[in-house]
Amino acid sequence: MNILGIGDHVSCGTALIQNGKLVAAINDERLVREKMVFGVPRESIKMIMQYHALHPHQIDAIAIGTINQHLIDHYIDYREGWFGFQRGKFKQFLFETGSRISKQRYHLPFLDRLYYTLRKPAFAKRRRALRKILKEEFDFTCPVYFLDHHLCHVASAYYTSGYSDATVFSIDGGGDGKSARIYDVRKGIFNELLSIPSFDSLGCFYSYITQLCGFKAGKHEGKITGLAAYGKPVYIPQLRKIMITHEGRVQNIANVFFLSALKELKKLLPDDFSHKDLAASIQTYVEEMTVDLVKYWLEKTKNGHVALAGGLFANVKINQRIHEIPGVESVFVHPGMSDEGIPVGAALQLHYQLSKQKYDEHFPVMNHVYLGPEYDDQEIQNELDRQEVTYQYLDHIEIEIARLLADGAVVARFHGRMEYGPRALGNRSILYQANDPSVNYWLNDALNRTEFMPFAPIVLMEQAEKCFKNLHGASNAARFMTITFDCTDWMIQTCQGVVHVDHTARPQLVGEKDNPGMYSILNEYFKLTGIPCLINTSFNMHEAPIVCTPHDAMLAFKLGRLDFLAIGNFLVKNLNPSERKVNKNKLKDYLGRKGLSVN
Repeated sequence: MNILGIGDHVSCGTALIQNGKLVAAINDERLVREKMVFGVPRESIKMIMQYHALHPHQIDAIAIGTINQHLIDHYIDYREGWFGFQRGKFKQFLFETGSRISKQRYHLPFLDRLYYTLRKPAFAKRRRALRKILKEEFDFTCPVYFLDHHLCHVASAYYTSGYSDATVFSIDGGGDGKSARIYDVRKGIFNELLSIPSFDSLGCFYSYITQLCGFKAGKHEGKITGLAAYGKPVYIPQLRKIMITHEGRVQNIANVFFLSALKELKKLLPDDFSHKDLAASIQTYVEEMTVDLVKYWLEKTKNGHVALAGGLFANVKINQRIHEIPGVESVFVHPGMSDEGIPVGAALQLHYQLSKQKYDEHFPVMNHVYLGPEYDDQEIQNELDRQEVTYQYLDHIEIEIARLLADGAVVARFHGRMEYGPRALGNRSILYQANDPSVNYWLNDALNRTEFMPFAPIVLMEQAEKCFKNLHGASNAARFMTITFDCTDWMIQTCQGVVHVDHTARPQLVGEKDNPGMYSILNEYFKLTGIPCLINTSFNMHEAPIVCTPHDAMLAFKLGRLDFLAIGNFLVKNLNPSERKVNKNKLKDYLGRKGLSVN
């Protein structure tokens, strides 16, 4: 049975399940080269059908994630984030009106019903339009199903976790009128414990602070997580006047939404509020609220295996706090935790619905995320020739990559199938030594990125305990770079380039079966240096999607002026690499925060 999963909202994309196995997942941002693009995912549908040589009549069913939302027929960019993208006149009117009258919500309880009643015709129009597009443009004749947004997140987490029984949380900004759903799942039987309305959204709460700190809500929440380590959580009393947790649910006690939320927060905060202190405040407070939620529901389920999906769990520090809760036996975060994972969850859920299968006791944890396209030697060589660069072909390129890295080179690696999800996990990655404390300044500068954002380490699985504390129960989450850990003293002293100022790091742990080529590079590097980890940062320029094709790779390689490009088995040397400029005073201050000194 072939099932396509489709997500047509933010980070739109397509996934393919064949006989219950996830074999492909691609988000259109990688294909149209526009980060987090909205719309009907035409390009990923085409690519998956072509890549897997499928005829439209071979698709048995299509699962579309999210039942109720507005149609976005053509791609819309998301460059300005949640407050800046074009929603259309009617939807924008509803958002702004809802924002203005939100204070009256508890006095006039019919407002919630009215808000969704006004939107129902637009929701129905989208469902009709999508069925028509799939039939007329792609010649699909199979049944089309629409599935609840949060059920798709929950399915993505549960069916890839390896758990038979799990307490599963989906928390994000909102979808299908809810911002969270919590389930107790036993052997494939889903029992919903709670749903939280979109109005009481923890995800939106975090996004409001993202906007106030000068970043783009819905896009740059990760920057707030990075910035938080530099500040102090002095504004938590003000934040408690907006949202609280009570008896296992979130409550928007200020009754604010969208523009009114920004207005209320500005009123509560001092005019000269510190961005880094506000970042620290929202990070600490949302960690506290999420831990409260998880603890409350674990007491009900008595099931300490926790599976997570939804945009809130892109926050790796929150995931660490959940892992550290007494009673949590293990935690797994779906690798495509935000809305890029909706197609995967939709397809998995529909497969189990249609097959009437329950959970297979031997169902494994997700074994890899290399679910995108791959390019053969001829395609790569053709692009290198078009670019008129000098290159060499190496049968054992991993050994040469390790040698170059040991000599201090920056190597961009493009190999095999592209990763699914927001993280580069070795196949579309930039690699460098982890023991250079100045790297945050000169490499971020070369890639036009923010200097306070820490780089992540990629680490040999069998050496992980040398580097990180409290790994037990979270090593599978760490295979996909979805959680932080406190670092060991050895790691803090030896690998300054990947340890954040709070002495945590967000690793990718690599076993030999996970990614044999990347494992070989790490192992060879370990033999040469005695250090089992490298910097692994995504192969892209700032605000551009991770590279997909050989052409994308060459463009980013040249723009970033990186030292070497290892593309397939071809090695390209940059004749004009970037200079490594470091402000000594900034570096001294940065290392001082870590308790280290400039050598």
